[in-house]
Amino acid sequence: TSYLNEDTNAYSRRLALTPLDNHCRNVVHVYSSFLWRQPPTRNFQQMEGSADLIAFIKDANLDGQNFNSFMREAQIWSSVYGHVWIFMDKPQSTAGTRAEELDQEIRPYVTLVTPENVYDWKYERMPSGRHELTYMKVRESVNRIDGTTTETYFRLWTKEQIQLVRYLGDEAQIAETIDNPIGKIPAVNVPANRSIVRGIGISDISDISYMQQAIYQELSEIEQLIRISNHPTLVKTFDTDATAGAGAVINISDDIDAGLKPYQMQPSGANLDAIRASIEDKIDSINRMAHMGAVRGTEAMTQSGVAMQTEFQMLNAKLAEKADILELAEEQLWELWCRWQGHNLHEVEVSYPDSFDIRDYGTELEFLQKTRASGVKSVTLLREIDKQIADLVLDDQVLAQAHAEIEEATTAVGDFTKETQIYKYHIDSGMVTPNEVREKIGLEDIAGGDTLVEPVQTVTNGG
Repeated sequence: TSYLNEDTNAYSRRLALTPLDNHCRNVVHVYSSFLWRQPPTRNFQQMEGSADLIAFIKDANLDGQNFNSFMREAQIWSSVYGHVWIFMDKPQSTAGTRAEELDQEIRPYVTLVTPENVYDWKYERMPSGRHELTYMKVRESVNRIDGTTTETYFRLWTKEQIQLVRYLGDEAQIAETIDNPIGKIPAVNVPANRSIVRGIGISDISDISYMQQAIYQELSEIEQLIRISNHPTLVKTFDTDATAGAGAVINISDDIDAGLKPYQMQPSGANLDAIRASIEDKIDSINRMAHMGAVRGTEAMTQSGVAMQTEFQMLNAKLAEKADILELAEEQLWELWCRWQGHNLHEVEVSYPDSFDIRDYGTELEFLQKTRASGVKSVTLLREIDKQIADLVLDDQVLAQAHAEIEEATTAVGDFTKETQIYKYHIDSGMVTPNEVREKIGLEDIAGGDTLVEPVQTVTNGG
């Protein structure tokens, strides 16, 4: 917001000097990092290994971007805009066979279209009860011819035909009309969060952006406060020969009191801490909105374990919902692929992760270590604790082996059953050596284990 009497140049300079701490971007990319930490799995059945499919997975948009990367980009922009559209089109070709199409690199490809380029769309309810997209108007390009005239191309999609319309100023001209070869508009809507309006989603940062704006305003205040407090303003008459260095100069009328000398105005920087505290409060609000207090926090958390676990569960539920949306969108895309290529419409199976491992590893590890050291006489408890510790620190490649070793070790040591208590009694009574017992249960000898333990004599005082 511009200040009172602040001219355009001063306002532009202040904007250029104010840094941007972009929390919106951070939140969007944290969501994306969790969603794509484990890529989705796809079962193509009979299509597996086909040349056109391999080419599409490797270069989905004919611009060198693989399909996973393209879907991640779509997810990020849907988080920003609220929704995006993905079109799956296929170039026209005179090839008579699939092999000829591959030789000409003719195959389906995807294009990401953001909302400002979609001017109109229409859904209609089919006899089956489902809603189907029956019309779309998409801006494809804008070319400036001169200083006042632009040439704009729109593509109009229906289930029956596809039109390319050229607008020169306000004059429209149909440049091309072709039949729709698949009888379906090849567009899929990908919302960040579903809304009650079909074709429109809700952005992940719709509320956070207002807090971001307020933080930016206060960062501007900090920049101004630091600059002005470090460089005082000089107040003088026009005829007085004086400068203020990096500070500002205020010239006053010459007809004031002749005894008045030039003086400096320097505001206090005491409000700086108050502004910084206000920014920290707004960052905390952003973390609560995004359910990321424990994820984005840079200082020691003061939340209780229950509060942190609840926040993790809320974030996990939000990520699971977003994964379901992406899974549905991709299933619709593969249906379009099958239509273009003449495959079975239900041939592709897609699965996105349903749960996301969002945990406070340090807190969990500390809890498990304390529980293990509590002295509870249960091998079952110790075995399960060891497994959970292994889950925290090992990856999937060696985790199964670690679990097997834990099972083997606890089985060898035995649980605290009647049999092992008998072994302990015999050792403590000096009847057998520790190594004799270890040999019986399949363990190696230990140093000093061949010596009988001296029994402890219990002395009872007479009355």
